[in-house]
Amino acid sequence: MNLGFTIGVLGVLILAHAAYSTIQYRGLLKIVEEEFSGPPMNVVLELLLGLFLCLWAALSVPGKFVSIHPDSDDNRIVSLPDNLDFMIFNHRGRVLQPDNGMKLKC
Repeated sequence: MNLGFTIGVLGVLILAHAAYSTIQYRGLLKIVEEEFSGPPMNVVLELLLGLFLCLWAALSVPGKFVSIHPDSDDNRIVSLPDNLDFMIFNHRGRVLQPDNGMKLKC
């Protein structure tokens, strides 16, 4: 397993525990008949830690970034087959008049 994936799982578990703690805190407030004004500070810190770990894992797990420059050697040309089934010429765009004064050649 990758370290980033493990940290991501740990972050999700921390977020789940923070959610469970908030639900438990709200239940306790209902018993004491007080209003819920927000989660306690330790739950907020737990949420921030879980968020940070999940973001770090999301940025590190996919791998290295590759170049998108057209002159790069890492780029490869992917050609799709010419399939005429997906070419649609009868659509509602033909009733719109061009705004720039140019006319369509029919």
